Amino acid sequence: MRIYARNFCYQFLALINISFLLISCNGGGSPAPNNPCTGVTVSVTATSTNPTGASSNGSITASASGGSGFTYSLNGGTFQSTGSFTGLAAGAYSITAKNGDGCSGSGSFTLTAVNLCAGVTITVAGTAVNPSTPTGINGSITVNASGGTAPYTYKLNSGTAQSSNVFNNLGVGSFTVTVTDANNCSGTGNFNLLNPCAGVSISVSGTSVSPTTGGGTNGSITASASGGVSPYTYSSNGTTFQSSNVFNNLGSGSYTITAKDANGCTGTGSFTLTNPCTGVTIIVQGTLVNPSISGGTNGSITASATGGTAPYTYNVNAGAFQATGTFNNLGAGSYLIVAKDAIGCTGSNTFVLTNPDPCAGITISQVINTSPNVLCASPNGSLTSLASGGLLPYTYSLNGGAFQSSGIFNNLSAASYTIIAQDVNNCQGTTNGAVVNAAAGPKFSEVKILLLANCAISGCHAGTQAPDWRVDCNIVNNGALIQQRAVTGTPSAMPPTGLMSASDRQKITDWINAGGRFND
Repeated sequence: MRIYARNFCYQFLALINISFLLISCNGGGSPAPNNPCTGVTVSVTATSTNPTGASSNGSITASASGGSGFTYSLNGGTFQSTGSFTGLAAGAYSITAKNGDGCSGSGSFTLTAVNLCAGVTITVAGTAVNPSTPTGINGSITVNASGGTAPYTYKLNSGTAQSSNVFNNLGVGSFTVTVTDANNCSGTGNFNLLNPCAGVSISVSGTSVSPTTGGGTNGSITASASGGVSPYTYSSNGTTFQSSNVFNNLGSGSYTITAKDANGCTGTGSFTLTNPCTGVTIIVQGTLVNPSISGGTNGSITASATGGTAPYTYNVNAGAFQATGTFNNLGAGSYLIVAKDAIGCTGSNTFVLTNPDPCAGITISQVINTSPNVLCASPNGSLTSLASGGLLPYTYSLNGGAFQSSGIFNNLSAASYTIIAQDVNNCQGTTNGAVVNAAAGPKFSEVKILLLANCAISGCHAGTQAPDWRVDCNIVNNGALIQQRAVTGTPSAMPPTGLMSASDRQKITDWINAGGRFND
């Protein structure tokens, strides 16, 4: 039943179209409330002013229809009684209008930035004043701008913007000036400050006077300049500039003279002062006298010079120069002697004085003993040596043996010997000597002749039977045997053919009685 009643209610309302009849169609309850916004359309329109550039100076003024008592909201913000919104930057905006019944509508609006510099050309011109010197900073630029909106600001290169259109204290170089107007529109201008010496060629010439002596400083240079702006100042080898163009007290060498004109422009010239000793060769010679004793100071050098201009002066080992080339009271050592001629040219030479050899002059005189070695006996020869030329006392050595205080060496066999003499300074001298055998005596010689003729024969004492009488010492060592056999025939006669004659036997007896030695 309730369903039917509801349908009936709807049909009835549709037929009579009475919108204000409040009949509940919910089964007999209270009637539904009326919506005041039903059929109401709120429309939002606006006028706008675009912002300039990046500024927030745009505005939107909105109005609404579809009711009354409107309030307005920008981008969902708080509602306000007026539809005017200011201080807006470029961008998209949404404005909502709400009437007194709470019915609302919205509209979308876009603000576009206005380019104030479109079609604006700022022209930057001006005048430049070059610096007065190449390194000066008294140049300036004065700028004139047009085509924008005053006031203007001015910036030099990447510096800070300023209100003044004048830039002072500038040196040589290229500069860019940027001008910005009240609307932030800008333009640039380029300026060049030129070197005042560009295209200026300063020539430096002059006369020079070389020094008159080697090592002298009486040379001079007188310079002159042209091609610039007078007056000029001058500098030698980078020294301080001076107003005078004359440079005195100069030695030999190379000089660069720089001339600077009133604008600071420069030019250079080269000058050479020659040494008067160029090509002069002074030869120093000398005679030397070495010290007479080791460590002594009585040596001397007498030097002489040629090749320069007389007179000469001399010094030794960088001492004071003197008129004579003789230097006395010198010890052993090396000495550099410099000779200087009349114009100061020099030459040098090195001389060496040496100590005398403390061992020079030692000699040995050797004397053979008056009793030479006797053959077939114990060595009994001797040598006597005597040294001189050194400092006493001497010691002596034979054939490198131990040194002894005496120069006499006994009991020597016949041979060659070397004797060394040494003084207290260990200085040595050597000599060679020889000990010889004494000559055979006449008695021995007669006996030997007899034995060789009668006994040193084949089959006897000639090598087949001892002793061999051809050997001198066999004769000396067997004198008693010879006497027994050749003189007395005991135990048998010698030679085998019979005893020798009485005169020959007497010769043997005389030798035996004299001692039976080699030198009897």
